[in-house]
Amino acid sequence: MKSSKSKARRQIGLVFLAIFVVCAITGAALASIHPATAAPAPLLAGQVPGYAGSETCASCHKTLHDTWLTTRHAQAFTSPIFQQDWSAKGSAVSCLACHTTGFDEVSGAYAQEGVTCEACHGPYQSDHPESPMPIKPDADLCSTCHKSTTDEWRVSLHAETGIQCQDCHNPHSQTPKAATVTELCTNCHKERGSSFTHGTHASAGLECSNCHMYTNPRTDDPIQGLIPTGHTFSVGSEACIGCHQDTVHSRDEIIKLTGQISETNVANVETLQQEVHEQAQTIQSLESQSTVRLYTGLAQGAIIGLITGGAAAWVISRRIKLVEEVLDNGKAKD
Repeated sequence: MKSSKSKARRQIGLVFLAIFVVCAITGAALASIHPATAAPAPLLAGQVPGYAGSETCASCHKTLHDTWLTTRHAQAFTSPIFQQDWSAKGSAVSCLACHTTGFDEVSGAYAQEGVTCEACHGPYQSDHPESPMPIKPDADLCSTCHKSTTDEWRVSLHAETGIQCQDCHNPHSQTPKAATVTELCTNCHKERGSSFTHGTHASAGLECSNCHMYTNPRTDDPIQGLIPTGHTFSVGSEACIGCHQDTVHSRDEIIKLTGQISETNVANVETLQQEVHEQAQTIQSLESQSTVRLYTGLAQGAIIGLITGGAAAWVISRRIKLVEEVLDNGKAKD
């Protein structure tokens, strides 16, 4: 009897163990195919207490609302890039803190997709517009989502002088407050364009941001969606290498070539100096020869003059004597 009961207990245990293993394996397989998410179904705009939705703001601020619709803030949730990365991370709830408005960490719900008006201005005030929407447009507000960018800014000279995000960026259109980056920078940095470095790069068609906001090309996925943006505004060696890579990598060859050129230049100078010295000697020799020829000519002229003059004088003297003799003979006959 006891043997039969023990056998029955073993069979029940084996069946339980088998069912348990099968269920565990099935659950693991389903989890790998359809990852579980901690976020419950999102609430619609207006169902989160205090949030009215961007359409409510558009009833009075249509121009600003239409401008905002074309920005990355408006598309922060629907962007294909975000959706792809978010799915790859198993639709992590933590991402919604920056890609939705009115996100609740406890329930995982949110009021509206994207970064809407209320994400920055705060929940809609029931007595608005009599009471203004509270907002302090500074780096502390932007750092809520743009932490890596504001961390870079905090170590910059811009931060030291109190230049905030909205001084350069239009918060509604998210575009620079100028037609080009260079025009934006020269609003304050008017004297920089006259220097050699800035002048030559500007002539090549570069903007200030090409060097002062240079970042290495993205090769890895961003950490929690955050990437370097160059808001320290400092120019490091990587900015130079980004354009002058061939020059940097061929540095030894350039030094060697420079040495060869230097040696060639030295040899040319010595050759020229030797040629100048030889020419000077030639000129001096010609001058000496000219002087000798001058004196020789004078001497030869003097000798010829003496001989010619002497001969002429002798001939004349002989003729004078003949005339005198003729005259004397004529007087003697008389």
